Amino acid sequence: MKGWQTIGLLLLWLWVSPVAAHHVLGRPSYSLNEDSNTPPSMQVETRIGDYFVNYMVYPAFPRPGESGRINLYVNHLDGSAPYTGKVTFRVRDDSWFSRHEEIIGEQAPDDNVFRQGFVFSQRGDYIVTAAFEDQGQPYLIDFPLRIGQPSPLGPLGISVAVLIGVLITVSLVQRRRLMRGKIRAAREEQAR
Repeated sequence: MKGWQTIGLLLLWLWVSPVAAHHVLGRPSYSLNEDSNTPPSMQVETRIGDYFVNYMVYPAFPRPGESGRINLYVNHLDGSAPYTGKVTFRVRDDSWFSRHEEIIGEQAPDDNVFRQGFVFSQRGDYIVTAAFEDQGQPYLIDFPLRIGQPSPLGPLGISVAVLIGVLITVSLVQRRRLMRGKIRAAREEQAR
């Protein structure tokens, strides 16, 4: 076989053979799941009483019907030891009129991390409360959680749409009133 025929067969083989890549950026694709190194949707560090609290929500963009998880780290401010009691996680709608609150779980620490899984069936904005008690003093940590994509309008867009609707309605009513006045004036002018 001549050299150009060998090169042609090699190129044909490369073109026809399937490519079986199973790594994404140097990491096996089969290991990419909720425990992968994707960033959290939210990461907040705060101080509450005698504790330093850090919480994260995974995955980066939780969707309705899919499982997610909250990781909560609770350490004493002096750095002596992490909190070792149980933490109760509750959730409620993030709205002005919502009073219904539901317990989604109570967790003990696992390697100094309180891990709470969740699955929401409906998209929306929620408030998650992590509650624990130390030496008779209650601690409550509230943080927002968005499930699914936000509404394209949002509260500000809805307010602007309502304002525009009111302005158009007032304009039409005033125009109609003005036309009635002109018609009435023309009839009175004709009657004279």
